[in-house]
Amino acid sequence: MNFIMRGRMWSFGFRSTIMLYFIVLIVLPIIGIYSQSFKLGWLPFWESVTDQLAWEAVLLTIKLSVVSTIINVLLGTMIGWVLIRYRFPGRRILNSLVDLPFALPTAVGGLMILLLLGPNSLAGGMANKLGFEIVFHEPAIIIAMVFVTFPFVIRGVQPLLEELDKSEEEASYTLGASRTRTFLQVIFPSMLPGIISGAMLAFSRALAEFGAVVLVAGNIPGKTLIASVYIFGEIESDNAQGAAAVSVLLLTLSFLILGAVNLVQARRQGK
Repeated sequence: MNFIMRGRMWSFGFRSTIMLYFIVLIVLPIIGIYSQSFKLGWLPFWESVTDQLAWEAVLLTIKLSVVSTIINVLLGTMIGWVLIRYRFPGRRILNSLVDLPFALPTAVGGLMILLLLGPNSLAGGMANKLGFEIVFHEPAIIIAMVFVTFPFVIRGVQPLLEELDKSEEEASYTLGASRTRTFLQVIFPSMLPGIISGAMLAFSRALAEFGAVVLVAGNIPGKTLIASVYIFGEIESDNAQGAAAVSVLLLTLSFLILGAVNLVQARRQGK
């Protein structure tokens, strides 16, 4: 009896600790942001989000996040395919390096891009000779976003490729289908849920990127100023209302994306 009671107490304490952790570190900060954004009423909130600089920063962030997500979908799908379907020297090392953006501080990633593609670098010098610049312009922001969101699509595709029954491919080849048709009708549909969920997570992560972008963007209002840097600037200017209002826009969009990801995963598991 004492053993059962002790087990129940441990179970209750464990669950209570997890709920407390979840409430303190996730729920309360989210409630705080929404409360701060509407603290002065609807009109100040609307004025903050419709401010020209804020709106331009949000639109630029969404546009560049979409571009970086498309790049990640293309590269991530190909890299995930190669790492699963082919065996070659160094494959395990490359597979481990995929997760490097998760382990590396984003500011370090931004510094790497700055050193590799800056005006004084070889690549940056060649770009200047060709008549365009990378760092402190939109291309650098896209590269930074691609870097920090690089693993999502790859890690979303790999498990699906590992679970794919090769007998389905063999049956397709036996029936006379070409490699292209087999890929499009047998393999790609199995990969699609991982591609979609990985793309959504990459897009959501790109929306909020700050550390890598702030070093390479130039942060010119209306041109290279993205939403996260705008929020930081508003905090530095002691305008918590404006920062919270723009944060609510990004946070709400992230919630919608997270809901869509969960829906895709639920449908995949329900099959």
